[in-house]
Amino acid sequence: MYIILAIIAFGVLIGIHELGHFLAAKACGVRVNEFALGMGPKILHKQGKETLYSLRLLPFGGFCAMEGEDGDSADPRAFSAKPAWQRAVILVAGAAMNFLLGFLLILCIAPQTRFIEPVIGGFMEGCPYEGEAGLQTGDRILRVDGHRIFFMDNFAEYMSRGGDDHDIVLLRDGRRVTLRGYHMPKVAYPAENGGTVLKYGIYFTTHESTFRGDVRCAWYEALDFVRLVWRSLGDLITGAVSVRELSGPVGIVSYVNEVEAEAESTDEARFNFFFIFALIAVNLAVMNLLPLPALDGGRIFLLAVTWVIERVFRRRVDPKYEGYIHTAGFVLLMGLMVFVLFNDVIKIFKG
Repeated sequence: MYIILAIIAFGVLIGIHELGHFLAAKACGVRVNEFALGMGPKILHKQGKETLYSLRLLPFGGFCAMEGEDGDSADPRAFSAKPAWQRAVILVAGAAMNFLLGFLLILCIAPQTRFIEPVIGGFMEGCPYEGEAGLQTGDRILRVDGHRIFFMDNFAEYMSRGGDDHDIVLLRDGRRVTLRGYHMPKVAYPAENGGTVLKYGIYFTTHESTFRGDVRCAWYEALDFVRLVWRSLGDLITGAVSVRELSGPVGIVSYVNEVEAEAESTDEARFNFFFIFALIAVNLAVMNLLPLPALDGGRIFLLAVTWVIERVFRRRVDPKYEGYIHTAGFVLLMGLMVFVLFNDVIKIFKG
């Protein structure tokens, strides 16, 4: 059941992405030849006034085929005939819809989520950081070393980087207070087992669920997901994470099945499912906007480059050259997907 739900969820993520392109294209007056969910042979199809709507066999994939998208066209309603800003809006719309979906999924589970806000609720006995020159009860921690702090976990993460001296920005009684180079190492406190544990000695406030507060926390969580994806990409580039740890649809479906099967209740399973696919939705939004050929971000990047060239040299760039670049990028992307698929299958059999 969880595998089927995961496959359906992937179809929804892709469908929402393509729907974003479709709605933006229609709003900009671009002719859409086909709007498809899935890849491969058609299962169902219906011809609209100008657009063919189709459902295809393979659940992973989909497309919004616009006139003049990958080459020149004499049609005045072609994608290539539209102003650069309209083409950019159409390209961004898919990722925007994925991000919006991720935000709405988080909002659905927000009342059951224990958001711990970066608002100081108190201090452990003997905490050396409480005082006029340090931290006070009621302070909201806004930034640590330039990084925005949305939740207590962000505070713990960024405090663990870069030693014991930090620039901390607080919101105190409606005004900003900055502690520059604040020396704040962890302090040893008694543990329940009789030993000691290193802590900052700060108690944080748990968010109380209200609609307005849930919307704010859901928005912050979505933004934190974006930051998580960027950090993961950075780890991949620097080699901190191996390429073999990448997972595609097969690996993700397998992971979802494991997590859901281990859930202790239906509510926990539903929460996990929404949370995982909210993260995936935001992940898709970020990945699609990377400036790589065959991705929306690559198309936007080349659109900007083409716009600059045409303004500087007063000559129109033939769209076929962009098509060549995207075709080459698509081949490389398919190669990466095959590698990830093979890697996922290997991990499943080894697991």
